[in-house]
Amino acid sequence: MVSKDQRRRQLAREKFERQQQRRSVARRKTKRRNVIVASAVAVALAAGVAAYASAGLTGGDEAASAPPAPRNPCGAPAKGTPSKKTWKKEPAMSVDTSASYAAKLSTTCGTIELKLDPGKAPHTVNSFAFLAGQGYFDHSKCHRLVDAGIHVLQCGDPTATGGGTPGYSLPDENLKDPRLKGGVYPAGTVAMANSYDGKDEKTRNSGGSQFFLVFQDSRLPPNYTPFGTITGGMDVLRKIADAGATSPDPQTGNTAPHAHVVIDKAAVTKS
Repeated sequence: MVSKDQRRRQLAREKFERQQQRRSVARRKTKRRNVIVASAVAVALAAGVAAYASAGLTGGDEAASAPPAPRNPCGAPAKGTPSKKTWKKEPAMSVDTSASYAAKLSTTCGTIELKLDPGKAPHTVNSFAFLAGQGYFDHSKCHRLVDAGIHVLQCGDPTATGGGTPGYSLPDENLKDPRLKGGVYPAGTVAMANSYDGKDEKTRNSGGSQFFLVFQDSRLPPNYTPFGTITGGMDVLRKIADAGATSPDPQTGNTAPHAHVVIDKAAVTKS
């Protein structure tokens, strides 16, 4: 038989073993829980570091790839507002077709000088001189720059939309000028813009006030009245072109120059 003393020692030993077993289980649970928490923290930290690194890299990429702000190489325009004048019909002919005429465009980017050809394009030169005398070009923005395929700066629209008109239209002139041979408007040409669509003859003879300055040989069909040549300021035009142009306007399709080209004053003189 087992004595009372032996039985007591056996019960105490079994109790101790049960306590040790419970403590061991508790330690394993605690260790497992701590491992899970540690893992979660590690994942969170890793995600945070990755996010920070990504943000840093993204910011760096954006800073590195972002194009520089468009540079405006021109000065501030003179005080004044664009003209709102219109006329019902072409001005009466007053130009002397046997004389020489010069035009001076004082712009925010520099002075551009032109020699006009009244003998070859009398209606166009007469209108240009009239509009200049009326201050129609003053404070107007040159609204369009193209330097791919053709190389022109277009001006003469006080609305700066490409849709401005003095209220009348002009006949096409001098389209067989020998300088236009080969379908090229040579650098230095001053020509009249129009709305001829290349198909409907009814859209011919639609010149108005808008003109373009060719600063590099440009392949164009001979549909635009050449009425003068650039005698000074090609460096000004090159400076404007070097500053580049905007993306096409979704409404007008115009690619405006980054340079803020405003005609402060246009003047035509007879010599």
